[in-house]
Amino acid sequence: MKTKETVKVCQAGISPAAVRPMALAVPERSDVLWVLDVLEETWRMEKLSPVKAHEDPLDGLIVTILSQNTNDKNRDRAFAQLKSRFSSWEETAASGIEELASTIRAAGLGEVKARYINQALKGIKERFGEYSLKGMKSWDKDKAKTFLLSLPGVGPKTAACVLLFELGQPAFPVDTHITRVCKRIGWAPWSATPEDVQSIMEAVIPQERYYGAHLNIIEHGRHICTARKPACPSCPVISCCEFAEKTQRGEG
Repeated sequence: MKTKETVKVCQAGISPAAVRPMALAVPERSDVLWVLDVLEETWRMEKLSPVKAHEDPLDGLIVTILSQNTNDKNRDRAFAQLKSRFSSWEETAASGIEELASTIRAAGLGEVKARYINQALKGIKERFGEYSLKGMKSWDKDKAKTFLLSLPGVGPKTAACVLLFELGQPAFPVDTHITRVCKRIGWAPWSATPEDVQSIMEAVIPQERYYGAHLNIIEHGRHICTARKPACPSCPVISCCEFAEKTQRGEG
């Protein structure tokens, strides 16, 4: 897909310390919007009203940390076990790393995630005086993002998830499905990191469409543009997909 301009990652609101210092080509907005419209016709996720998943954004933060490098099922099992084992986040913070790691082992990387959670809880208590992120609900995006990125184990994707799903702030989290779809269509180079893809998407997609577009692209990646054996003949956006074009030419 042709591009018409370049932007620096900082113009998309991404912390310069969190991404590589490079200029990113931005795809034609009209092309992106056409794809988003077709995906909306296919998956209908933009019709859903945005729902904040948890009463306290802290729960959403912990869930997102648990979700790193695992699937939704394992994440949810680990979070349920965590809430069952400890009666409060204060009790969780007071537990030992080994006990916490054992409790969340279903999510994988137990010791690593246990340390992230423990240190994040301590940082939150120090900042807010309690184990809660409800105080962030009145913050603007930049202030909230800066604080989230200061916490151990919180990178651009985790911060974006909390901003979008827990705080209702404009952000575009990028997972493996979105990275794959964006690269195949030609919106991002194959060398791009997920953070690069996030910068590109936040620069070109209207903020009011972040929520639904994020969900639609994930659905497309799960059901059609899969990692192995993508169903290209069934893809409604095949006409503008660079990957499909190269595959048809025998270059894929």
